[in-house]
Amino acid sequence: MTDNYAVFGNPVEHSKSPAIHTAFAAATGEDIVYQKQLVDEDAFAKAADDFFAAGGKGLNITVPFKQKAYSYAAKLTARARHAGAVNTLSLQSDGIILGDTTDGVGMIRDIQDNLGWEIQGKKVLVLGAGGAVRGVLEPLLELLPQHVVIANRTIDKALQLSKGFAEMGYLLGCGFDMLPGQQFDLVINGTSASLAVELPPLPDDLLVAGAVCYDMMYGTEPTVFMNWAQHHGAYAVADGLGMLVEQAAESFAIWRGIRPETQEVITALRGQ
Repeated sequence: MTDNYAVFGNPVEHSKSPAIHTAFAAATGEDIVYQKQLVDEDAFAKAADDFFAAGGKGLNITVPFKQKAYSYAAKLTARARHAGAVNTLSLQSDGIILGDTTDGVGMIRDIQDNLGWEIQGKKVLVLGAGGAVRGVLEPLLELLPQHVVIANRTIDKALQLSKGFAEMGYLLGCGFDMLPGQQFDLVINGTSASLAVELPPLPDDLLVAGAVCYDMMYGTEPTVFMNWAQHHGAYAVADGLGMLVEQAAESFAIWRGIRPETQEVITALRGQ
């Protein structure tokens, strides 16, 4: 019997998740259907109830519902609890809905496995202090960077995050105005500024020789942050398309117990 999965979001029309999971299913021989569903902002719980009541097996959750999915789940994984957000819901054999987050592990897999960049012992700067950043801090710190600095327009949010994850590694919060004089091996942009074609105020000498830069956002063209990095001496730059595919692969593995290969899917999406 074919199992049903979906992505809930608002907006959701742009979502690449159905194409990604359909490709995974074809490659692994798993019998699933995966659709996208536009959900009213105040109707998340009812939409999720209806989906699971109709026999649905699992959901991906995108903006703006990751906190609502966190509250909806009857049980949470440790990494979802730390992230304070859920992007994957799955129906367990005992009927309980489990909430998990795959964003952080998706980004780390892309950076380490696909791009081959080192994190251990490196000085890492993360731009932004919103939900996207919170979701990647735990797996980032598990790889033992020398230290991680979170820089944000409002310093309070950066300090709050750094305190919340302080037990996991050497973590500092600061405002953008405190970046001059600091240099980094890896800079990760977790702000949505790229989508608005804006850039946080970054000093010209932010990057050490051989530094690499990663934007969690992606588009058909290089983002404004990627362009900045290339013009300021970055050894390599990447966008978040690989992260999108890798977090989807992690969700697929949670649901189906099989990890799909990702490289062909990333290449196909790049070519669109």
